[in-house]
Amino acid sequence: MSDNDQPESKTAIIAALAANLGIAVIKFVAAWFTGSSAMLSEGIHSLVDTANEWLLLLGLRASQQPASARRPFGYGKELYFWAFMVAVFIFAIGGGLSLYEGYEHLRHPAPLGSPTWNYVVLAAAFLLDGSSFLVARRAFNAQRGKQTFWAAFRASKDPSVFVVLFEDASDLLGLLIAFLGVFLSHWLNMPELDGVASLLIGLLLLVVAVLLLRETKSLLLGEPADAALLRHVTDLACAEQTIVRTAPPLSSYLSPHEILVVLPVEFAPDLPAAQLNQVVARLCDAIKAAYPDVKHVFIQPAALGGAA
Repeated sequence: MSDNDQPESKTAIIAALAANLGIAVIKFVAAWFTGSSAMLSEGIHSLVDTANEWLLLLGLRASQQPASARRPFGYGKELYFWAFMVAVFIFAIGGGLSLYEGYEHLRHPAPLGSPTWNYVVLAAAFLLDGSSFLVARRAFNAQRGKQTFWAAFRASKDPSVFVVLFEDASDLLGLLIAFLGVFLSHWLNMPELDGVASLLIGLLLLVVAVLLLRETKSLLLGEPADAALLRHVTDLACAEQTIVRTAPPLSSYLSPHEILVVLPVEFAPDLPAAQLNQVVARLCDAIKAAYPDVKHVFIQPAALGGAA
C-alpha cells in the first residue's frame, strides 16, 4: 500500500495530532492555576489523544512496508493492530485516569480558582478540536458515500479515519462537559460538580473506547469482503464455460485497500491443464479489473460434488 492510497486519512491524523498537542499543554496549565479536576481530566484526554495519533501514524507507516519472505501478504494489518492499541489506551489511560481524578475530587472537594483560565482554554480548545473534527469528518464522508453514519462506521475498513473522527467528537463533547462542570461549580458554589464532570468525561471515553475496541478487534481478526463483491466474483466464475460449479468464496481484508479472495471451483473433468491455466489467469484478471482492492486471488480447483 503506497503513501498515496490514504492521503485524506493521513491529513486527518496530522491535523488531530497538532491540535491535541497544543490543547494538552494549555489545559494542563489551566488545571495548574485553577485546580479544576475536569480541566485536568481534559488535559489527560488530550495527551492520550496526542499519543494515539502518533500510534496511528506509526501503524500507517508500518502498514505500507512491501511484502517480504516473512510477510508474503505484506504488513497491512499493522494499522489494525495499532488502532486496537489506541482503543486500549483510550479505555485504560484516558477513561481510567479521568474516573480516578473525578472520584478523588468528590472525596476531597476544593474550591476552584479563577475560572477565567478555564473558559479561555476551553474556547481555544473547542476551536482547535472543531477544526480537526471537520478535517476528519471530510475524510470519513469521502469514504462513506451515501451510507448512513453508523452503517459506514461498521463497514469502514480504515481505522485511521474513524478512530480520529470518534476521538475528535469525544473531545468536543468532553469540552462541553468540562465547561458545564466549571461553570456550575462556580455558579452554585458546589466544587463537587467539577468532580462529577470529570467522572462523566471518563465514562464518555469508556463508551468511545468500547466502540473502537469492538470494531478494531473485528478488523484485526479479519473481516470478509462485501457480500455484493463476493456475489460478483462468483458470477464471473460461473460465466466461464469450463467451470462446472463454485463454492462460496473465502475472503479477508489484509488492509483497508487490500483484499484476499480464495475461490473454490470445479472444472470440467476433461479440461486440459494448459487450458485450465488460461482460465485461471483470465478469471484472476477479470476479478482484479472489477475490484482493484482485490490484490490476491487464489483459484482453488476442487471436487465440489453438489455444491453450488
